[in-house]
Amino acid sequence: MPGQFLAVGWSDGIVRLMGLESNKAVHQMAICAAGKSKITSIGWAQNLAGKRAASADQPSIGTWKQLASQGLDLSNKNAAADLPRELTFLEIETALPKLSPLPASGGSGEDTFVFTTRASLDFLFRPFSQHDSDKVDVMIVGTNDGQIHISIYDSFVIGSFQYSLPPSFGKQAKLQLCSSASHLDLSTHVLIFKPSTADKTKTLYLVPIDLTFIYSSPENLSLLASKTTTLQKLLRYVKQVQIHMLREWQSTRELPNRFLSSINETLREAGTYGEMNIGQAMYHSVVTGHTFPEVKEWLVDQLAERGHKRWDKAVITGLHALRSLVHENFLPALERISIILSRLLGIARFHESKAEIGFTSAQIMKVMDTVSCLMLVGNKILLFVMEELELFHAFSLWLRHEIDRLASSSATDELTEKEASMEHGKILAYIQQYMPASPLRYYLSSVTEEDAERDRQLADSGSSLLELLEKHVKKQESGQSDTSSYPQIEFLCKYLDSQATNVLEGIAEAERRSVRFGQVTKIVLDHNVSRFDVRLSATQAGDAWRGVAHTAVITEDDDSQVYIFRTTTKITNGISSAVTAELSRMTLGDGKILDLKFLYDDSLLVLWMSKDSPLRLIRIPHKSEDLGYQPYTAGSQVPPHELTNEQVTNVFLNMIVPCQPAFVPAQMEVKEASADRGKLPPRVCLLGKDMQTYKVFALPEDPFEEALKGRRENVTS
Repeated sequence: MPGQFLAVGWSDGIVRLMGLESNKAVHQMAICAAGKSKITSIGWAQNLAGKRAASADQPSIGTWKQLASQGLDLSNKNAAADLPRELTFLEIETALPKLSPLPASGGSGEDTFVFTTRASLDFLFRPFSQHDSDKVDVMIVGTNDGQIHISIYDSFVIGSFQYSLPPSFGKQAKLQLCSSASHLDLSTHVLIFKPSTADKTKTLYLVPIDLTFIYSSPENLSLLASKTTTLQKLLRYVKQVQIHMLREWQSTRELPNRFLSSINETLREAGTYGEMNIGQAMYHSVVTGHTFPEVKEWLVDQLAERGHKRWDKAVITGLHALRSLVHENFLPALERISIILSRLLGIARFHESKAEIGFTSAQIMKVMDTVSCLMLVGNKILLFVMEELELFHAFSLWLRHEIDRLASSSATDELTEKEASMEHGKILAYIQQYMPASPLRYYLSSVTEEDAERDRQLADSGSSLLELLEKHVKKQESGQSDTSSYPQIEFLCKYLDSQATNVLEGIAEAERRSVRFGQVTKIVLDHNVSRFDVRLSATQAGDAWRGVAHTAVITEDDDSQVYIFRTTTKITNGISSAVTAELSRMTLGDGKILDLKFLYDDSLLVLWMSKDSPLRLIRIPHKSEDLGYQPYTAGSQVPPHELTNEQVTNVFLNMIVPCQPAFVPAQMEVKEASADRGKLPPRVCLLGKDMQTYKVFALPEDPFEEALKGRRENVTS
């Protein structure tokens, strides 16, 4: 989301969304295969969702002063309270305790460290703001093989599209996205393509893309997107918890199993006691007080005090960690998933008979059934862990007592008192029920692909997974043999993930059908494009909207000329119509245009330098009809309007940029005023030719208005 994440495209074909307060990737979206194609453009914007007319009482974006003080808040704060809307966007998750961070070690995969700190959890799981309920964040990513990847609200993927020119353009090379532009009021964006076969080009293609699902979607599209992306995060969290749980369970069994395997092998080799194992031998010792010689040697010489401490620490530490994971991480995450599914169920039932939203209430009910299974399994694990901790504590005391007693030449009063205080029933219960094979194995063992596929097919056939699970749990608890995967947490988590993925893909498919490409505008220049920028503005035209895209271009071999292309289309019900194109062409004296960028809807800022003038920031009012726009078709010639250096500084509002002579800028970025993270004025950032030094300048609230009064004030750094 703009202002909350930083989107970075990497050479491995993945866009990673980075937290602004840390260098951790909180989301990862695979865009293309590494080595086959690469990311060429990332555009991120906000649109207002739903069918609506422009509001006359919304704040204007006309002046820099208003924006510096108000940011981009276009909401109508004077609207009367709407009870149905308030209930729709009511956040009950905030009443729940916060999710606990996971241990820093023991995770696996790309999310190993994402959920390990309180700061990252708070950053990921922020409550949905009703203030943003009518806004949808849209990310458009382009690759050099012509693919366009669209996602909304952080990381909810809509899908990929392949754009190709209409047949009327003849056989053309593949195109790659190199830029995009949007406007808050329009669900139509403008994409800028260039041929993907060459780094330099004289040709650009402007293509409207109609995201009609934003226009036609119900008001709660942002709620739906927010809840589904939060569901994705929670599923990732649950997966990491499950990995930690399996690791902790394995750690409680690994060392004891090595100790027990050693003595079992000794007893088997002795052959004196038939098929007796260490469990039977210990049971015999607890009941009769007699210890077999092989067991005594093992306890005194091999296990001893040091081995007992290692055994005790491994089991106690592992079970305590497992208990914490279930109680503090696993079950709370499932509670939040249940709440989100309940919200999605309400949305499905409300829209099921009216519109295609991509999922049904039956699908959500099946996902909720799986979550209920995980809740049941989580509570079963918690009960068995608590019982095993209690029984193991009694067993561990007895085991240490046996080691001390057998190692001592004579019985002491202290050993006798300890033996008298022991809970022999619990010791025997542990030896019988937990030491050879803990009941936790029914829930925390690995599942083979064959068993998982067999049980998945049965679950998909329509049977209630919760009923199947309860049947197998009763079978196991009664002592009957059972190899079912249903109680296994690994199987259930994978099954939940696949079910949720199907729901999310259904939503994405419904939105994907509502994406449309409009009429292309071809721009052909005399020289290769050096720099360009594009800005989309919107005005209401009756019941429709009028979208105007201004594209400013400078070329390599004629860096004193600026081309401003104006393309206009009418947008009705979220669909763009025919596009008309116009061109204004100007020569700005004998100076050199270093870069240009649009700032707001009324200003094109040109970084301009000449021999007899310092570095200046020129403001061109690109919407003005005084610029002499003329109709344009691909390749048509429009004579430039030539200005002298003096005319440039007198006709256009401008200001001197106070840079040291040694600093020569090579690139400019312009940022609008913002109030998202504290009040920030408009800013200009200049990157030096060394590609290491940069300078940031804050623009005054009304800099060119002051310049118009004759006060040529410098920008302030």
